[in-house]
Amino acid sequence: MSEHLNAVQKHIAELRKELNYHNHRYYVLDSPEISDAEYDKLIQELRKLEADYPQFLTPDSPTQRVGGAPAAAFHVITHPVPLLSLANAFEKADLLAWHTRTAKLLSTAQFDLVCEHKIDGLKIALVYENGQFVQGATRGDGIHGEDITLNLKTVRSIPLSVPGDAPTRFEVQGEIYLPKAGFKKLNIERENEGEPLFANPRNAAAGSVRQLDPRITARRPLDIFIYHLGWAEGKATPETHWETIQWLKSLGFKTNPYMRKVNHIEAAEAYHEEWQQKRDDLPYEIDGVVIKVDRMDYHETLGDVGREPRWAIAYKFPAIQATTKLKEIAISVGRTGTLNPYAILEPVKVGGVTIERAALHNEDDIRRKDIRESDWVIIQRAGDVIPEIVGPITSKRTGEEKEFSILSKIYDKDKGRPACPVCGAEVIQPADEVMYYCTNAACPAQVQRRIELFVSRGAMDIRGLGEKWINAFLEQGLIHDMADIFTLKEKRDTLIELEKLGEKSVDNMLNAIEKSKGQSLARVIYALGIRHVGEETAALLADNFANLNELKNAQESKLLTIDSIGPKIALSIVTFFRQEQNLLIIAKLKEAGVWPQREIKSTAGLPLTGKEFVITGTLKAFSREVAQDRIRTLGGTTKDNVTKNTAYLVVGEDPGANKLTRAKTLGTAQIDEEKLLAILEQKN
Repeated sequence: MSEHLNAVQKHIAELRKELNYHNHRYYVLDSPEISDAEYDKLIQELRKLEADYPQFLTPDSPTQRVGGAPAAAFHVITHPVPLLSLANAFEKADLLAWHTRTAKLLSTAQFDLVCEHKIDGLKIALVYENGQFVQGATRGDGIHGEDITLNLKTVRSIPLSVPGDAPTRFEVQGEIYLPKAGFKKLNIERENEGEPLFANPRNAAAGSVRQLDPRITARRPLDIFIYHLGWAEGKATPETHWETIQWLKSLGFKTNPYMRKVNHIEAAEAYHEEWQQKRDDLPYEIDGVVIKVDRMDYHETLGDVGREPRWAIAYKFPAIQATTKLKEIAISVGRTGTLNPYAILEPVKVGGVTIERAALHNEDDIRRKDIRESDWVIIQRAGDVIPEIVGPITSKRTGEEKEFSILSKIYDKDKGRPACPVCGAEVIQPADEVMYYCTNAACPAQVQRRIELFVSRGAMDIRGLGEKWINAFLEQGLIHDMADIFTLKEKRDTLIELEKLGEKSVDNMLNAIEKSKGQSLARVIYALGIRHVGEETAALLADNFANLNELKNAQESKLLTIDSIGPKIALSIVTFFRQEQNLLIIAKLKEAGVWPQREIKSTAGLPLTGKEFVITGTLKAFSREVAQDRIRTLGGTTKDNVTKNTAYLVVGEDPGANKLTRAKTLGTAQIDEEKLLAILEQKN
């Protein structure tokens, strides 16, 4: 064998070893070390080498596998028909090349396609016999999977039985996933319990269904979308994939509402572009779209290669994860005085955006994840969310990495104690908290963050007054707290003289400030930045107190009578209004004319008076917030959970299983969006 072929064979062996290692980390240990994009590059490189040098292709190559080996703790089953993986397209050229190959094999360029979301979850197979769910299994390596039937029976969106006209025996395939909200809640719970956090929803879903105790799985809000009929016995099935999905939906299976049938590849490309832009609006994670040939007989004609079907392809989105070097862990100060660690990174592009900083929750989280300065780390970004560090790549450590200690970072030798990195004030850590706090309420960093919240869209909504100008106004001494914003109209000429702040910009800003004086009591309460008081709690307080003066004088006992307000929130509110500086701000706001009163509207005679609505799922015509506002305008009330007082459960797309079950148990009327619109427009 030539020296060149020896080098190729050696490189192929190294790639296989590396891929097998990462497969084990991901599928068996649920602890990945590299991003999906980096894994895809490795597998693509190996595929190309094996295609160029087929003499080195072996059955045990990672390219011939579909996934990782099943965990030994579960009973191993053999899939009657192998569960296939999908080839990937990363660019438009890849997609067009797949379409050209497919057209050539079918001897026609005219064939329908079905476009679907590529859900970021765990592929599973469900087997039904005589109408009953009898077995659920992971994909495993495509041939052998893990029997997780008991765990899957806890997932409410999986039917335990199907109508009698279903095939005698059949298998459906789908994706188990954890919704974004459920993922966030689960990680908060794990953080509170001192457990390692899940890297992403897919890891969380995999970890949830692979629990040996089904009771643990049952406590996690898993969901599923069914997207394929594996096989069927005893009855003819539809002749196209699109019709099959509609048929499976009629049997009670949950299918994705955003599937779309198209008749040319350009429409499939447009679908990909559309959901790349809208992915962050979805309640679940997707990392691309799947494009399938519609006709089932074409599936037979096309067949598969290397356990990948020729009749489907995954068109991936740009990566939202990457690896880079963590240069330093620095400290910032939040609006409530919290000392917040953050990572300074070697610049790296993620999803087309260059990332140089990433969020780190607190010192306990840093230690739990074992993140150290000079580590190589996996970072993650989704939409406009601040990038965060998923975890370190411990296999790349050299011994030069340094463990992080916030006290070491902020210790002031001259003062002989820890000091705020911004103002030098004393730093404390309350006995029941993990966070450290700057004790100086006048700390410049705290003041700036509080003003940034005050002017934000969800609060006073003062357009044109952003972080840059707040900082400039503070440095120039034009403002000292949030209430001083309303004195800026007296300093118009000074503002105009500031560099790059023109006359028109100044007038627009001052008009926005003046307009904000009319904001509701709920918005003003939220804008104050009271710890633990978000927009929802602010709205509750505005419903129970006539103005800021009443709220200022409220006792803890009174606050605790309000639904959803517990001891921690009540104490935080009372403490806020005990501070002299906050009382001064309240007085200045009142003097400036910012003194909203509780809106007391009579609902007598309005058509929806006395009717309570709960909305679940996504509405098409308008957002949930707009729908709730329209209901309240007509005298109705809205709640988050179904109770015996609920008149209507409005069911949108992708509804919550718990609310549906609760409504069924209580006999609550369920209406769709069309019926809701008719009620709001008083057509019935």
